[in-house]
Amino acid sequence: MIGSAKKSVGTGLKDWLGQPDMRRMRAWRLGRLREELKRRDYAAAILFDPINIRYATGSRNMAVWTLHNAARWLFLPSEGPTILYDFHGCAHLSAGLETIGEVRPARAWFFFSGGDRSAAKAKTWAGEMASLVREHGGGNRRIAIDRLDPHGLHAIEAEGIEVFDAQEPCEVARSVKSEDEILCMLHAIAVCEAGMAKMRAALEPGITEQELWSLLNEVNLRLGGEWIETRLLASGGNTNPWFHEADDRVIRPGDLVSFDTDLIGPFGYCADLSRTFHCGPGRPSTEQRRLYGLALEQIHFNLELVRPGVSMAEFREKAWRIPDEFVANRYSVVAHGVGLCDEWPKVVHREDAAAAYDAVLLPGMTLCVESYIGAAGGAEGVKLEQQVLVTETGSTLLSTFPFEEALAA
Repeated sequence: MIGSAKKSVGTGLKDWLGQPDMRRMRAWRLGRLREELKRRDYAAAILFDPINIRYATGSRNMAVWTLHNAARWLFLPSEGPTILYDFHGCAHLSAGLETIGEVRPARAWFFFSGGDRSAAKAKTWAGEMASLVREHGGGNRRIAIDRLDPHGLHAIEAEGIEVFDAQEPCEVARSVKSEDEILCMLHAIAVCEAGMAKMRAALEPGITEQELWSLLNEVNLRLGGEWIETRLLASGGNTNPWFHEADDRVIRPGDLVSFDTDLIGPFGYCADLSRTFHCGPGRPSTEQRRLYGLALEQIHFNLELVRPGVSMAEFREKAWRIPDEFVANRYSVVAHGVGLCDEWPKVVHREDAAAAYDAVLLPGMTLCVESYIGAAGGAEGVKLEQQVLVTETGSTLLSTFPFEEALAA
């Protein structure tokens, strides 16, 4: 397992460096997913989520568009060759991928595609899927599907198929990363941090939130990244409460500027980092430094809790105690898994224990440890976040971007 983010490498082939082995990584991921399907006695999975398809096969096609249009799917038997149903004219995109046994044209039924014939088209789809289950399932009619509309669900159940949620086996499989996956993630983080550095260099009074945010997007795309999940950059009064998306507000001297990258970088891996900058000239105020200091304290304290064998309940109960004035505006989680996107599991705050579930940290898991410090009704807030790998003996940071010296002083 990688011991330090400083060992991150580029994507060019170099015979003197250890670099990601994509074929080995695809085999690892497909194997883990099939293990989880077998553990639950599922004959197959049908995957529509492009992130799950990417994990299982390495194949991608119009990922953002297919996140909201069910235009391609994967039939993944627990044993036997996979079948990718891809968008019209796209079979060539998966040529050479050993994880895909066959590519067939997708005959979709979502409303844009099926209109008033959607129910009939879904019935045809269900008949074909049921035939595959009979062919590959050995009599087992239990299958897992990650995303399905009512037309599809009713049609496939009418075929005598028992349907379960595929997101559970997918996310559990995705939670533990191979060494090749960590190398890919380190490269995505390097790209993300290059974008963050460009943002920091460009931050001066007069730039708008949107202009500053565009720099991260530009660097990600230019260096082979894919998309950014949110628009979470805020300045001045927009930083409190959190979750204000970037707009045309002009950043002023003395403002705090907080952001959360949520960046899907090269190879589809996520770099989910948060920082808060101070826009000069001049030094931060006493209150700005106080907020930042508390956020740093929360991050560093909770990072010490990341180690194998720790349960979500233990993490939650031992986590840094948020001062009363900041509890109402607390961030949604203490920490969460990360891989091809934000993933299972998550640690909630003790105040939210009624909505918690349990899991245990394992070596090879990657987490993001979160902090947001902003008082209800306060002028500004501070957002920080670090990405970390669970090792056999503890943890190691994957993110390296420095904290703001003037705010931490």
